[in-house]
Amino acid sequence: MKVIFTQDVRGKGKRGEVKEVPDGYAQNFLIKNGKAKVATKQAMSQLEGQRKAEERHEEELHEQALALKARLEDDKTVVELTAKAGSDSRLFGSIPSKQIAQALQKQFQLKIDKRKIKLPEPIRALGYTNVPVELAPGVEAKIRVHVGEQK
Repeated sequence: MKVIFTQDVRGKGKRGEVKEVPDGYAQNFLIKNGKAKVATKQAMSQLEGQRKAEERHEEELHEQALALKARLEDDKTVVELTAKAGSDSRLFGSIPSKQIAQALQKQFQLKIDKRKIKLPEPIRALGYTNVPVELAPGVEAKIRVHVGEQK
């Protein structure tokens, strides 16, 4: 029996896939538990419509990410932070990605999730640092962060 998976089923199929499975397994487990539905012509055309809508949505998100990348990589976009430092320009403490995300929100009204900021380790020195940010799959921007000394 041909079924369309409505949920991921380990070892059998992923959501949206159309596969041939044994009749008993389909009737007694997949369809009964709402993990799949019978692959009729109507269901197949509905699935195709959903795929096209998801593709349009993905394309829209990609366009937004590219626009945000252009704004982040603009020369005027420099995140200014201050921290206490010693005489050798080393910070007392560090600046994590959370602090960078908060400063970006405060200074430029750009909300970026701190988990998207790919900082290998917190910033521990004064000066300029280029910080990579993954905005969407395949779209990565660099934010310039300037750490100044707090008086």
